[in-house]
Amino acid sequence: MSQEKPQVTFIEQNAPVDEYGRALYAVARSVLRALIDSLSNEDLTDLNTPLEDVRMRQLAKVVRLERDKGMRGDGFEWAVHEAIMGGEPKVIDPVHAALRRASRSVKDAPPMSVMFGYERAKYLGFLDAVIDEAGTESYLLPEGRGRPFSFGPWVNKAAEGHLAEPDLPRRIKKIWKTDLFLSTTEDPRYFAATIKSNYKQLEGGRGLRVGIVPESTALGNRPGVRYDQKHGLWVVTLDDPNGFMGLFNDGYHAVARAMCTLGKQQPPPYFTKPSAKGRKVQEQLEKYPDAKVFDIENALDEAAQQDLVVQNSKLVSVNAPEWLHIKQMAPKIISPKPKFVKLD
Repeated sequence: MSQEKPQVTFIEQNAPVDEYGRALYAVARSVLRALIDSLSNEDLTDLNTPLEDVRMRQLAKVVRLERDKGMRGDGFEWAVHEAIMGGEPKVIDPVHAALRRASRSVKDAPPMSVMFGYERAKYLGFLDAVIDEAGTESYLLPEGRGRPFSFGPWVNKAAEGHLAEPDLPRRIKKIWKTDLFLSTTEDPRYFAATIKSNYKQLEGGRGLRVGIVPESTALGNRPGVRYDQKHGLWVVTLDDPNGFMGLFNDGYHAVARAMCTLGKQQPPPYFTKPSAKGRKVQEQLEKYPDAKVFDIENALDEAAQQDLVVQNSKLVSVNAPEWLHIKQMAPKIISPKPKFVKLD
C-alpha cells in the first residue's frame, strides 16, 4: 500500500507591510474628501455635472489652492477627523489627553469625532446626521459652571453661523465656530473643537474647548497638550515633521500638485515637493484625469490595504458620511478604473 505524502500549506504575505505608504493613501483620501466637500451647488452648475459624475479634471478646475485656507485647511480638518475615527495613536493620544484635562470625568475610552462646520448645514440631511451620530441624549459641555446644553437644539441653532450668535446663551456664544465635536466612546458629553492648519489663525470663544493645530517652532508652539490662556483652549499641537503633520503635509502636497497638473494651474511658490512615495501618489492621481472623483476616492480607500494585517498603529478605512455624496445640482466619458499600486 502506497503511503501518501503529507501536504503542507505555506501561508505568506503578498507584499511587505508599508505602514507609511498605507497611511499616505489614507491622508490623500481625506484631502480628496475635503475637495468633494468644498464643491458648492454653484460649482456643480458651472460644471454642468451632477456630483456623482464629477471627473478629476473638472474638480481640478475649481479647487481652491490659497495658502492656509481652502484645500489645505479643509484637508487638515478631514485628516484629523478621520485619524481620530481610524484610531491613529499620533492623534488620538494627545486628543484624549486634552479631553481628560478639560474634564476629569472623561471616560478612559478611545476618542470619537463628529464633524460639524456650520457651512455644511445647508446640505440636505446633514444636521440630522450630526445629531443622530452624537445621540439624542447627548449634550455640550462648555467651560464654566452651570447645566450643560442639550446637543440637538443648540447644534441646530449654531448651524445658522454667526447670525445665530445673538440667540445663543453666553456660555456657548461661539459654538457656531466648531469644526469637530469630540467625545469618548459611549460618552454623551461633547466638547467643541476648532481646527486650524496655521497656528496664527487659531481663535477661541465661549463654548469652544479644544484647539487642534500643527507644530510651529517659530511661534513657540511645540508638540503636546497645553492650556492656552490667550485663546481659552486646551491646545493639541501635532508633531511636525516627524509626527502626524509630516504625514499630512506629504499627502496634501501630493494631491495639491496633482490638482495643479490636472487643472492646468500654476503651482503656488510655497508648494514644497512631496517625498518619493508622495510623488508616486501624485503621479498615479495624474493618470486618471477623466475618472470620476468618487472612483478615485474608493481606489484610495482600497490602496490603504487596511485589512492586510492587524497592527497596533494604523489609519483604518473610514466610510464617507452619506451627506458628503448627496449634493445635487454631461457628456458621457469613458475612463479606466483607477487602481493604486503599493508604495514600495
